[in-house]
Amino acid sequence: MTRKRLVVLGSTGSIGTQTLDVAAKNPDSLEVIALAAGGSKLELLVQQARDFNVRYVAVGDPGLAGDKRLVTLAESGVKLGFGPQAVEALASLDEADYVLNALVGAAGLRASYFSLASGKRLALANKESLVVGGDLIMPLSTHETLLPVDSEHGAIYQCLLGEKRSEMKRIWLTASGGPFRGRDLAYLQTVTRKEALAHPTWKMGPKISIDSSTLMNKGLEVIEAHHLFDASYDQITVLVHPQSCIHSMVEFIDGSVIAHLGATDMRIPIQFALSYPDRWDAPLTPLDFRTLSGLTFEAPDTDTFRCLALAMQAGRAGGTAPCVLNAANEVAVAAFLADSCSFVDIANTVATVLDAHDTQRVCSLEQLEEVDAWARAAARRFLESKGR
Repeated sequence: MTRKRLVVLGSTGSIGTQTLDVAAKNPDSLEVIALAAGGSKLELLVQQARDFNVRYVAVGDPGLAGDKRLVTLAESGVKLGFGPQAVEALASLDEADYVLNALVGAAGLRASYFSLASGKRLALANKESLVVGGDLIMPLSTHETLLPVDSEHGAIYQCLLGEKRSEMKRIWLTASGGPFRGRDLAYLQTVTRKEALAHPTWKMGPKISIDSSTLMNKGLEVIEAHHLFDASYDQITVLVHPQSCIHSMVEFIDGSVIAHLGATDMRIPIQFALSYPDRWDAPLTPLDFRTLSGLTFEAPDTDTFRCLALAMQAGRAGGTAPCVLNAANEVAVAAFLADSCSFVDIANTVATVLDAHDTQRVCSLEQLEEVDAWARAAARRFLESKGR
């Protein structure tokens, strides 16, 4: 069996490290040939490059070009690149078969675009690629070349296998509810960074953990599902499911519902995105249904968790509105993580910047980059005004 040659973008993050764990457990099926990371965990990146004997490494931070650890890596024969363009270049490597994009934020959009444009299969963990640039990404993809890595979207993908999309009535997109499920707005006024990072069921990086606590992550996933499955926003319903065992469900026009259940471990959807159309042995101990005490469901509180409602608003507006939503949110989340704004100011920032934006039809990557820059500047101005 020919091994699939894999590029991992964002290799030192949560998804990236779990992807490499999957690759290590399947050496006869996967060959990791290139890694990319921002550079904040340089020691880990260097160790990963050595462990997998990769040919290429890209570091997003060009200021690390002279680092002795990287010089030593280059002396061993690894081809090094620095800066965003070097990261993007790995997405279209001639030698690669698959690209797993686990870059954080809007920075992953260009990598997704060039990966698909160069004919690679894209395992997509960077949801912003579709939130910001879905109108540009989807025309480049097919059912076989773009596989979602999000647990929810991977679940929906599998629920739809062998089914007619025209017979899909509703997507039930499940959410854990985050660490503040059931809390009111007064409580959210005083929550801390540590509390917001303490997700009840998933182990994730800081950005996505905060997005999960505000329910923005679920809003971004609604927009992503709209693009991935050609579903209208009226066909997508968010359902809070605290146990996180049902990763999502699809309801069909005859009333049948197909659900995807499994352990709360990202290695399962990562592995499926890389193994499809085959399935490999489970990368962990499977869920034991005899130990489940129950499964519960409830509607999300969009009055308290405004970010979900704002994401739905931006999704329905379409065009450049989701780009603005995402950019403003990234700025606000970074400010919250830096203790520069309150938890509720994340939603306030996004709402203010969305209200100030005149939505346009998406035309190009360059246009989206300009809109992204405008939204980030507007978000920073709003947050600065709050601090005065």
